[in-house]
Amino acid sequence: MISLNLEIQLLKIEHLSALLELDQACFGGLWTMEGYQRELDSANSDLLGLFSPVSSSTLLGMGCFWSILEEAHITILAVHPQYHRQGLGQALLYSLIKTACDRGLERATLEVRASNLGAISLYQKFGFQTAGRRKRYYQDNDEDALILWLPDLQYPKFQSTLEQWHSIVCDRLDKSSWHLLFK
Repeated sequence: MISLNLEIQLLKIEHLSALLELDQACFGGLWTMEGYQRELDSANSDLLGLFSPVSSSTLLGMGCFWSILEEAHITILAVHPQYHRQGLGQALLYSLIKTACDRGLERATLEVRASNLGAISLYQKFGFQTAGRRKRYYQDNDEDALILWLPDLQYPKFQSTLEQWHSIVCDRLDKSSWHLLFK
């Protein structure tokens, strides 16, 4: 079986049009060009992209978090619909958490639509727990958001958890014929 390479790397200004295309495919235009430009320009924002050299749409997924004090606030996680259920979301989430750890951040948080059971399941698989609910958080349909937290990123024990997650991610990708490379 042939394995296709995947790379996760920090996104740059030259990726702006690919970001907008992926945003359109995943969310119908959630963020604007100016919004992504701000993320790329901000020293407090890490915007990661998932690439494959053999794909017609070179940016397969993206994830972003803001560094706020000692917290990684995950603002977006998206995989092109054509590549769902292949482990790419796991790879991106793992990479966001690992990057937050490398930055010395102590915990991660995010909001997720209460109806997005697939995303909630992914986050729970990576140790996120529900900490609360924001009523009518999403303006498009007044849906509630669940607030999820992952604590203790800087505890020594968490390093072994990261190593376990890395193995889980790589095993899952292998089943879909992907091989993850880190830049």
